[in-house]
Amino acid sequence: MTKLLSAVFFASALFVWLTPERPNLIAGIERVTLHKGRDGGVTWFLPRVCMVPQTGSRVMALMTLQTIAGSDYYGPVHWRESKDLGKTWSEPQPVPGFGRRPFSGEIEEAVSDVLPTYHAKTDTTLALGEIIYYRTGRYFPEQPPRYPVYAVRDAKGNWSERRKLVWDDPRTSAIYAVGSSQTVVLKNGDLLIPVSFRPKERADYAVTSLLCSFDGKELKVKRVGTTLHNTVKRGLLEPQLTVFDNRYLMTIRAEDGFGYVSTSTDGLTWSPAESWKWDNGQPLEMSTTQQHWLTHSEGLFLSYTRKAEENANVMRWRAPLYLAEVDRKTLRLIRSSEQIVFPLIGDGLNDPAHVPHYGNFHVNSVNADESWILAGEVIPANFRGDLLLARVKWTRPNRVK
Repeated sequence: MTKLLSAVFFASALFVWLTPERPNLIAGIERVTLHKGRDGGVTWFLPRVCMVPQTGSRVMALMTLQTIAGSDYYGPVHWRESKDLGKTWSEPQPVPGFGRRPFSGEIEEAVSDVLPTYHAKTDTTLALGEIIYYRTGRYFPEQPPRYPVYAVRDAKGNWSERRKLVWDDPRTSAIYAVGSSQTVVLKNGDLLIPVSFRPKERADYAVTSLLCSFDGKELKVKRVGTTLHNTVKRGLLEPQLTVFDNRYLMTIRAEDGFGYVSTSTDGLTWSPAESWKWDNGQPLEMSTTQQHWLTHSEGLFLSYTRKAEENANVMRWRAPLYLAEVDRKTLRLIRSSEQIVFPLIGDGLNDPAHVPHYGNFHVNSVNADESWILAGEVIPANFRGDLLLARVKWTRPNRVK
């Protein structure tokens, strides 16, 4: 028996010695305030950034953003740029074609939730958003059919007029939406774009992915992926895509108290969605809010909000904003890796109306040394908030292209 126990101990020790320790990829998170809006003035919201190569090894950060003055009530889409990795920024300028237009009577047509994506094959930036409607200075809930629109910025900085992304499918008679969705640009220049949609006769959204061609001017749907459903309330919303370990991953907002993840080998055929869980199998409690991928060449991360002790009364638990590593085999979140990107500020139990929310944030890779998480705060009591940038510093080079 003693010899047997010794052999088992030796084998266990050998296994531990041979098993590589999971590398600690995050060196730290540096928080920067890009614009102060809590104390008055405009509140910039929906910040999204892509990195655009310049001459030599230089890059430019191109940001799209909008003001907010009420629930889902946004100003015209603007752009700004930084040529020193976010230390300084140009003044925001309107994106031509992404302002408001008369629609019918008192109803205005506007553009929201724009995401810029650099397209290397054509050396252009594709700004993709969606139509939204307002009436008499407020969000118009009885929405006419909604659809995606895009504008293209060429290498000289010129913007095209807006165009509609056409997807002629009866399942989209009420809406098909791609706003704020992380997309994947393939090596041949095609794009995989996640989309949520529903027909007029249904209340719940479904999600899938669209394989699209892009020639620097026109975006066209080539193929449509399999569909994922959830019939609770509004169903599945705001899917986000990434690629890791030679498979495509989709994380999805839902309204049943969870968030979901699905996988695909080709970006079009999706596995049944499973709720996000900790590595011990316990589900995360989430409340109808986006999650976003943060991808490093040696590790996969998810940024999200969830229920915690201190935020029980915060709307949809939209503060604090978290970041955790994803176990690459089980696709569960490693609980010990969780850290706070933007903290809860104020009293989330007794005074939640004055807690800044981070529900509409976004993530992008910058270079081998850092990635960014951007958020436009909103304080529900007055719709004010700061524009924030979190620099996620890497301990090892990020070689994601």
